Amino acid sequence: MDSINQQQPEKNKEDLAGNEAGKKINELAEKNSTCHFCTRITSGQPLKVRPMSVQEVDESGNFWFLSADDSNKNADIQADPYVHLLFQGSAHSDFLSVYGRATISKDKEKIKELWNPILKAWFTEGEDDPRITVIQVAAQEGYYWDNKHGNAVAMVKTAVGALVGKTLDDSIEGKLKV
Repeated sequence: MDSINQQQPEKNKEDLAGNEAGKKINELAEKNSTCHFCTRITSGQPLKVRPMSVQEVDESGNFWFLSADDSNKNADIQADPYVHLLFQGSAHSDFLSVYGRATISKDKEKIKELWNPILKAWFTEGEDDPRITVIQVAAQEGYYWDNKHGNAVAMVKTAVGALVGKTLDDSIEGKLKV
């Protein structure tokens, strides 16, 4: 553990695996449905990063997006299917980093399931737009930073810790293995 974790009087590290990891991923991803979607992560070149709206996250840690078949993102995934998703739920907690493998399909049933009328701004022909693809990101591993008892308790503990000169933050972090 790093030095700040060694100063904690209470447990602040918890790695999660399997269903528990999937539940934590789902919980944190729901707090902000927009993430930074990073591609070309194994190329040795600068990451390609763009904001993307998550249409769905399931308890297995699968993320679902809609994207245009002629987008740079889809081209990047076809060249290198490994992606990184970065979430920030609030200014002080609910951070999530997910590494996974993306696949692209034109599954009409999944498109219909994920469709939202606001998407017509990008897919002008509606849910039958021939350019729509489904991107599924199957999470393989990740890391989270959160607090245990909510932002109000975390703020009070941090303030008290500052007053008494002791590390009393309410943080929790850990690896996620799906």
